[in-house]
Amino acid sequence: MTAATTLTARGPEETAAAGERLAATLGPGDVVALTGELGAGKTCFIQGVVRGLGVPGRATSPTFVLINEYRGGRLPVYHVDAYRTGSLAELQDLGLPELFDGEGVTLVEWADKLEPLLPARTIRVHLEGVGDEPRVIAIRRGAPPS
Repeated sequence: MTAATTLTARGPEETAAAGERLAATLGPGDVVALTGELGAGKTCFIQGVVRGLGVPGRATSPTFVLINEYRGGRLPVYHVDAYRTGSLAELQDLGLPELFDGEGVTLVEWADKLEPLLPARTIRVHLEGVGDEPRVIAIRRGAPPS
């Protein structure tokens, strides 16, 4: 059984606030998979999640390093950006399956690139809208719709 929520964010602050609200529900081993076009607000949403978990400082997208780790909050946070990855094997070699079952929360941008690696319990967040458009944020817990 999956539960879905859809909301509209009218700017970066509201997008981050949606991430903060999700953070309140997260626990060890949770995986949050984010999808959406370039500029849809995935990193902004993640900044809200990280802030909501009490991590000091600002989250930045790990586009070139692939994984950022944030500590100092309620849980460790592993922020993965799969945008520049070339294959599932490359992602597996990074140790993603071990992160998914670890003590922290794993947040994955461009998660559609690694769908076969995601556990069934993954929380999926899809953001639509770019530029000055409002963002439609769909949050679904569990397996993707078939």
